[in-house]
Amino acid sequence: MSNNLLKGKRGIIFGALNPDSIAWKVAERAHEEGAILTLTNTPVALRMGETNALAEKLNTKVIGADATNVEDLTNLFIESMEFLGGKIDFVLHSIGMSPNVRKERHYSDLDYNYLDKTLDVSAISFHKILQTARKLDAINEWGSVVALSYVAAQRTFFGYNDMADAKSLLESIARSFGYIYGRERHVRVNTISQSPTMTTAGSGVKGFDRLLDFAERMSPLGNATGDECADYCITLFSDLTKKVTMQNLFNDGGFSNMGMSLRALQQYEKGLYTDEATGKRSADHSYD
Repeated sequence: MSNNLLKGKRGIIFGALNPDSIAWKVAERAHEEGAILTLTNTPVALRMGETNALAEKLNTKVIGADATNVEDLTNLFIESMEFLGGKIDFVLHSIGMSPNVRKERHYSDLDYNYLDKTLDVSAISFHKILQTARKLDAINEWGSVVALSYVAAQRTFFGYNDMADAKSLLESIARSFGYIYGRERHVRVNTISQSPTMTTAGSGVKGFDRLLDFAERMSPLGNATGDECADYCITLFSDLTKKVTMQNLFNDGGFSNMGMSLRALQQYEKGLYTDEATGKRSADHSYD
């Protein structure tokens, strides 16, 4: 159902790869709420994904851009403003990639060239987007920029690896640039810490299915879906949140404020077993 929350607004969505992508869902919701927008992804992702199909559905344009390349980003903003007929009102950064995770490098044995790539793609690209937009004066006053994060920026999660470092940096950039952009041009910059969500990127994290189940059992409201994350993004793009900036906002069903839930504890107890030699119950630590 549309409430025309974004009627007359223009946006750029980074990272819509396929229908499982949160960015894909955000683009659809923004369109439903009256926005016009452009879609962007890397040339490799555009060849592998289904972004062009989404653009056809939304009657819009795909502009290929490497978010780590300032020249590409400059062209993206200029071309988007020309196509959309004015400055941008909202931007979604939904970008993340770790070669160390893909190659199953343990956090205590990272490849530092891979780490540089993780940080550049998953976090520093956010700074490059903001810096490029500011230099071009490409975002309207009271515009909104949102990046997707995860609670591993604050807490340790098995298997999340150097992506946790990237998310920490991402949130720091939102605060630091949010101060500058807010003071100068009233542009809002926030991150959303989303529940674990079964996207193409998320499913690449080791043990992700168990993490998904654990978060569901821990969260009083259950995991937030990709569609619910899209709804949250729309509120941050809208004029209803004009004074919200420099925040990391949790959309996780309450997970981030939980210590232990009964449902999670009961499942943990099921995992205990009796040691035949001692007759005592002990925990299986095979996934430590």
